[in-house]
Amino acid sequence: MSKKKTVLIHSNFCRAYTGFGKNKKNILRYLYNTGKYNIVELANGVQWDDPTTKLLPWECRGSGLPPNELQGLSAEDQRVEGYGRKLVDKAIKEFKPDVYIGMEDIWAFNSFHTKPWWNKINTMIWTTLDSLPILPQAIEYAPKIKNYYVWASFAETAMKEMGYNHVKTLRGSLDTSKFFRLSDEKRASLRKSNNLSDEFIVGFVFRNQLRKSVPNMLEGFKLFKAKEPKAKLLLHTHWSEGWDIPRLIKEKGINPEDILTTYICNKCGVYHISPFRGQELTCASCGTEKSVNTTNTGRGVSDSQLNEIYNLMDVYCHPFTSGGQEIPIQEAKLTEMISLVTNYSCGEDSCSEESGGIPLEWSEYREPGTQFIKASTSADDIAKKLELVRDMEQEKRVGMEKKSRQWVVDNFSVEVIGKQLEEIIDEMPPIDYDFDSKGMDYNPNYQPRNKYTSQEEFIIDIYKNILCDDVDENSQGFKHWMRQLQSGKSSDEIVNYFKKVAIQETQKLKTPALEDLLSKEGDDKRIAVVIPQSEVDVLLVNSLLKNLKSQYKEHNIYIFTKPECYPYIDDNPAIYKLLPYNPVVENSLIMEGVSDHEGYFDMVFYPHSTTQKNISYIHNGLDKHEFSLK
Repeated sequence: MSKKKTVLIHSNFCRAYTGFGKNKKNILRYLYNTGKYNIVELANGVQWDDPTTKLLPWECRGSGLPPNELQGLSAEDQRVEGYGRKLVDKAIKEFKPDVYIGMEDIWAFNSFHTKPWWNKINTMIWTTLDSLPILPQAIEYAPKIKNYYVWASFAETAMKEMGYNHVKTLRGSLDTSKFFRLSDEKRASLRKSNNLSDEFIVGFVFRNQLRKSVPNMLEGFKLFKAKEPKAKLLLHTHWSEGWDIPRLIKEKGINPEDILTTYICNKCGVYHISPFRGQELTCASCGTEKSVNTTNTGRGVSDSQLNEIYNLMDVYCHPFTSGGQEIPIQEAKLTEMISLVTNYSCGEDSCSEESGGIPLEWSEYREPGTQFIKASTSADDIAKKLELVRDMEQEKRVGMEKKSRQWVVDNFSVEVIGKQLEEIIDEMPPIDYDFDSKGMDYNPNYQPRNKYTSQEEFIIDIYKNILCDDVDENSQGFKHWMRQLQSGKSSDEIVNYFKKVAIQETQKLKTPALEDLLSKEGDDKRIAVVIPQSEVDVLLVNSLLKNLKSQYKEHNIYIFTKPECYPYIDDNPAIYKLLPYNPVVENSLIMEGVSDHEGYFDMVFYPHSTTQKNISYIHNGLDKHEFSLK
């Protein structure tokens, strides 16, 4: 019997309330339940050993670097590192996947095709392309991505027009069992519990980003409201990011009571629909203060709750500038609701006649900087199409609603998409990993040649032999260092920088496991003090250790700090063991234990949290003390 293929899927954490997160969760469950594969999840948005990664049936690791390792990086580098640029290499080495599947926006995979493992295993990018002209990176990477899939047919068409015939559409998946039309009795009950009766509810479910056309939606609703007094607009989103919705409501002269939103309690998880009343409200259900906020990606409603929210609506309207798929459109359709969708980008599929949707007219504008074509949805047409749905004959309306659901089931269900992906994976050959994995290591000892035929050859050579990165003249890193050379930076300076990076990355990848650093015998009671850096802070902690030991006589005290700080503390007799700082010790749940993980220490103290992470010890000089120095 042939061995199971190991499939590594890299995207948003499967528990994230995002389109990528939802699709990933569906796909992971589908592939896991086949029993055919060893499944590994690499999760953007969480750190490598985050405790939540241990609660899944498959292997899971986070791809995010800890905050202290991001300090000093440029904003662009921080963004890229947030998508696992470095830790993906660690995952490849540890799990040795036969198949790597990356599911994110294309720029999240910047230079992935230059990594040493890229062409040695089966690699696949499954990405969203949302605007014309197609993003230059997506075009640049196309020849280097053998298995290239997009979420919407308009992107496939655009890529094929440029000659990239291997690009194919694989839609984002939905668990169609989660969303469905409730009975009329249940819908009426839900309305009553949310203080709604016979209002005509227009719904819009979205993450509050600038590409979601909130001003257009509000203006269109205002025009419709003038003709339909019973109309209410439900904006299911977070009101503390993106568009300043209260300000827009005021500017447009809309009654705030006509604009509804979804609130959820962080404590008990109960939601309710109401006009916006601010954030951090007291929960009417459990009584917890400051626990109720508008729904967001960190604390959203469950699928069953979201299904109820869709069922409160009479029509769904989704105006946007562009999008990769816009999963709420499909979710709304599954509840047998007519959807109004901007007829551009991925919306072209969802507003077609066969989809049961209705197109919204738009005008073109160009996004500054990128020059992308974006859609400004017509407010007049929003109002017009809302009237069309309101006045539609019952038989025609029901027919379109039924068609909407069936179209999503046939084209987006996890059973359909999962099966397509399963067939793609099964066609890929297994990998023996007979290639030299050491060649993937950084090499800070490499000595560049004395002579090169060109500056270009020099940059490519040190990239390849120090950082093990096969860049070419189109790579952003290559272009950056060429500019540095041309501006006067010496080759020795650049080589030294490359070697420094190689040393740092080697240390990250070879960090010993925490349990290997602890004593094995006679050391069952432990206290950890984490103080990463700052000579002053380490000296201050040093002065407190005698008292700490007197309070906890039976405990051994471990100190975690950077080696350069050892001279300021290493002679303290209260210290049992002095260890190098490792970002993993910042996670108190790993250190002290959670669920079935017993932890490594009875207690962990983080005095640097008020000095190095958050300067929270000043308190405007208003804090009071229980002691006096007089």
